[in-house]
Amino acid sequence: MSFPTLETPRLRLRELTLDDAPALLAIHGDGPAMRYFGTEPLTTLAQAEALVHKFAAWRQQPHPGVRWGLERCADGALVGSCGLFGWNRDWAKCSTGYELAASARGQGLMREALRAAFDWGFTTMELHRIEAQIHPDNAPSLALAEGLGFVREGRLREAGFWSGQRHDLWQLGLLRTDWAPC
Repeated sequence: MSFPTLETPRLRLRELTLDDAPALLAIHGDGPAMRYFGTEPLTTLAQAEALVHKFAAWRQQPHPGVRWGLERCADGALVGSCGLFGWNRDWAKCSTGYELAASARGQGLMREALRAAFDWGFTTMELHRIEAQIHPDNAPSLALAEGLGFVREGRLREAGFWSGQRHDLWQLGLLRTDWAPC
C-alpha cells in the first residue's frame, strides 16, 4: 500500500526518510526528554538511520503498522513521530506510540497528530481498539492519552526494560465506541 500521508491544520504526517535522521537523532538522543520512551537514547546518526529503516519495516511485518513523521507546516521541521503498530487484524486492534521534540511540547501538536492518526486507524484499518502502554511517571503522556479518551485498564508490573531497569507501565485502551472523530 502507498504511504498514508495525513494533513492537520499545523502538521503534515508523512513517511520518514533518511533525510530525517539528523532530526530523529536530536529527538531520540535527548536522554531526559526520552526517559519514558522505552529504549536507550540514540547516540549516532547511524542509529537514527536504523530507526528510519525499522519504522519503514513495520509496514511489511506480519502485524504491520505505520509510523508518521510529524512535519510542522510553518517551517517544514520534523518535530516528532507517532504511529500505530502491532496490528492484529483478526482482533481489530493495535498499539500506539509517539514522541515529540522537547522544543515542540506544550503546543497541542501531538494531540492534533494523534487525532488524525486515530481517525485514520479507526476508518482505514477498521480498528476496534487502540492500546497504549505508558510509564506511570509520564504525567504529560498519561494526560494526553486520557484526554483523547483512553481508559486506564491496569498496571503491568515490570513489563518494560530499558536503561538497565525494569519498569511498570499503565495499560490504556481506546475503543472505537469511545472515539469522537475529528
